Amino acid sequence: MGEILLRTEDISIQFGALKAVNKVSISIEENKFTTILGPNGAGKTTFFNLLSGLYKPTEGKVFFRDKDITGQTPQERIKEGIGRSFQLTNVFPKLTVRENVRLAAQSAANVGFRLFKSYKSYAEVNARSDELLEQVLLHDKAPLRASELTHGEQRKLELAMVLALEPEVLLLDEPTAGMSVEEVPVMIDLLRQIKEKGTTIVLIEHKMNMVKALSDKLIIMVNGEFLCEGDPEEVSRNPEVMEAYLGGGVVNVTA
Repeated sequence: MGEILLRTEDISIQFGALKAVNKVSISIEENKFTTILGPNGAGKTTFFNLLSGLYKPTEGKVFFRDKDITGQTPQERIKEGIGRSFQLTNVFPKLTVRENVRLAAQSAANVGFRLFKSYKSYAEVNARSDELLEQVLLHDKAPLRASELTHGEQRKLELAMVLALEPEVLLLDEPTAGMSVEEVPVMIDLLRQIKEKGTTIVLIEHKMNMVKALSDKLIIMVNGEFLCEGDPEEVSRNPEVMEAYLGGGVVNVTA
C-alpha cells in the first residue's frame, strides 16, 4: 500500500432523524485513482461534502497527510491541497472562459488585484491559464463567455478551474453528468492524463466504462455506510455488492 493522503475515521453526519453517512472509515492512497460507487441515496455526495469541508460531521474525523482537518473550512482545505468539483456545473457564466481559469490561477499564485495594473502583467498566471485551457481542449473557446459553452464544455472548464488550484487530491462528483455520449470519452482521456501526471483522484461516477478505464480501487457505499473496497474485479464478485445493486445479480464493473 502507498502513502495515505486522505482518510476518514468513523465519520458521520445526521440530518434530523436521518443518518446520511454513518461511521465511514476509508483511506485514499497517494497517486491512485479511487472511485466511490453506490446506489442512489447511498450517501456518496454527502460524504464528498464532508471531505471537502462543505458539511461538518456530527461525529468522526477527517485527516489529510495525518493532519486533523475536521474543523477546517472549504477554503482552508483548498489551501491544504484538496480540490473539488460538483454535480452541478460551478462556473462564472458572465466571465470569459479565460477569465474563469485565470481567477483560479491567481488564487493559487496568491496574486491579488492591484489598481491600475493590467492583467497582462501577470505573465505566469496568464501562461498557466493558457496551459490549462489547452489541456482541457478549450483554448479556442477562451474569448467566449462561459455561458456560451455547451454543458460538456462547461464541465471541462470547471475541471480546468479546479486544476488551476494545483490540488494534491482531486474530488470529482460525476464529472460527466449531463454530457452527451460523444463527450464522455473526451473526459475519460482528460482524467487519464491528469492521473498520469500524479494527481490523486477520488471519483463519484455511475458510468461503468469510466470506472473500468480509470480506477485502481473501488469503494462501495450503501445506505450511508461503507460496504467494501477492492479492485474492480474483486468488488464485482462480492456477493454483498451484487445484493445491494441487483438483488443478487452480477455487477458489471469490469465490462
